Amino acid sequence: MRIRGKVWKYGDDVNTDVIFAGKYTYTIKDRAEMARYALEDLDPEFARSASPGDIIVAGRNWGCGSSREQAAICLKERGIGAIIARSFARIHYRNCLNEGLPIIISSEIQDLVKSGDEVEVDFEGGEITAAGVTIKFPPYPEFVQGLVNDGGLVPHVKKTLGLT
Repeated sequence: MRIRGKVWKYGDDVNTDVIFAGKYTYTIKDRAEMARYALEDLDPEFARSASPGDIIVAGRNWGCGSSREQAAICLKERGIGAIIARSFARIHYRNCLNEGLPIIISSEIQDLVKSGDEVEVDFEGGEITAAGVTIKFPPYPEFVQGLVNDGGLVPHVKKTLGLT
């Protein structure tokens, strides 16, 4: 799988409360509607302008805070192609994969790009290309690639069990 998208760049310690605001946690249940409020409190321009395939590039500890799954859901439903960060909060990392939202740990990309740049990711080849530079990362194991390809854990399990 390859994706190419525009960068939305953020810093360290972006928590789930600003990815999907707590005020919506128990009032918005529709996944498509969640997408309209993604990163609203951190970057109102993102909520208005992010396009399918765009890529979030972040610093350390992306997704810290609560374990709310809505933080991963709203970004997936917004059509985000991938999140590339120096590190992820453990629970959010798994929530993203459970939703089939591609994530990559990279300590190099943040220094190469700014918001609005274009990035290409080759998941099978384990390469990120930005600003004329190629950065390697370990490709996903087969099971994780299956989660992403199938759209998340639930669709992957249904497919594996022949329920789709």
